Amino acid sequence: MPHLVFRPYRPSDARAVSQLFREVYGDHYVQPDVYLPNMIDQHNAKGRWKSMLAVDDVRVLGHAALCHDTPADTTELALSVVHPAAQGQSIATRLGRELLSQSGSMGFNSVSIKQVTHHPYTQRMAASIGFHSTGLLPDYVPSPFAEPLPETIVMGCHVVEGQTRPLPDIPWPESCRGFMQHLCAVFGTHADMTPLSSLPLQLKQHHKRFDMVIQRLTKRLLEQVRQLPRHWLISAKLQLSRHFAQDVRNLAALGFTFTGLTPTSSAQGWFALFHRGAQSRHLDLHCPHMQRLHDDLQQNTNMQSSAEALNRARSAA
Repeated sequence: MPHLVFRPYRPSDARAVSQLFREVYGDHYVQPDVYLPNMIDQHNAKGRWKSMLAVDDVRVLGHAALCHDTPADTTELALSVVHPAAQGQSIATRLGRELLSQSGSMGFNSVSIKQVTHHPYTQRMAASIGFHSTGLLPDYVPSPFAEPLPETIVMGCHVVEGQTRPLPDIPWPESCRGFMQHLCAVFGTHADMTPLSSLPLQLKQHHKRFDMVIQRLTKRLLEQVRQLPRHWLISAKLQLSRHFAQDVRNLAALGFTFTGLTPTSSAQGWFALFHRGAQSRHLDLHCPHMQRLHDDLQQNTNMQSSAEALNRARSAA
């Protein structure tokens, strides 16, 4: 068996890294930059990617990277790919562990990861190197595996050694109290609320879904959300605050289901995730908390679809 070496990316690796993604994913990988070797090299040269490779005497067999905007408090472990001929050697795990060990010296507070749900391997790997699953992004991207349904993503968070990312010490609604208490046990709590950031209200279309980013859900904004087209599939990120319990109730009344948390780009903040509408599917998830969030979303979506169908039938009668 050829000797396997784990080392940082070099500019001369760009073409081989791009070819690795092509061999594994064909034309279906969701990050188009990997198909242009010049883009791979540019991201690494500018510090937006920190790539690590697994190589033997012949070729590149594995790749993973820390990806971030500069400057940032949080980075993402992403672009993890292993050649089929090298699977079963824990290459993704070893690359991920090495990058996590470097994240603190690079100045990051925490590391996030997006875990695919088409198979359990990414979820198991993330848990084995210290990530904790925090939330679901349903129907997030077109499937990189050429499947008809879009890929649902499990968000994970790893806090760098010596750093903290606590949750606010606030009352949690009964509907998600067990899950939120679990996250509080993992990440800790603090009495003082992180000040609301100055992030702008956002609404962008992403494939068949609309993504919203909300700092504070005021009565005026809530009424405007109520008037959005009912057939829109919407994913909302709402900055976690002392108003969380009321926000859950208000958004539930508009058909939104709470699907967990994800870190903000600032050192201490968290977004609460909400979703309205989802593709009907069965998933077996590694984390039981993520499984319950998925099952709740599916149940709520099916109930809403049944109620809308009944209303249409009554209107037509």
